[in-house]
Amino acid sequence: MKNQLTAKSRKSLKNKMAAVFSEKIKTLSPELKDILLDDLITALENRIDILNKVHQNAQCVTVLTESAEFETIQT
Repeated sequence: MKNQLTAKSRKSLKNKMAAVFSEKIKTLSPELKDILLDDLITALENRIDILNKVHQNAQCVTVLTESAEFETIQT
């Protein structure tokens, strides 16, 4: 499912995150800022992939549960 961002949208997101975290990361070197921001974007992409899979699985379970017929068996 991995819906990776395009290079252009990844760069745009990196710029936005740099602006949001500018105060927190101001003491880091440019190289460390770049690494951190890249890691944050990758982590965000991975989290979104996981949540989408969980959501799809939950929908499948709901559909299966709603379409299944249940019967009570007495022992």
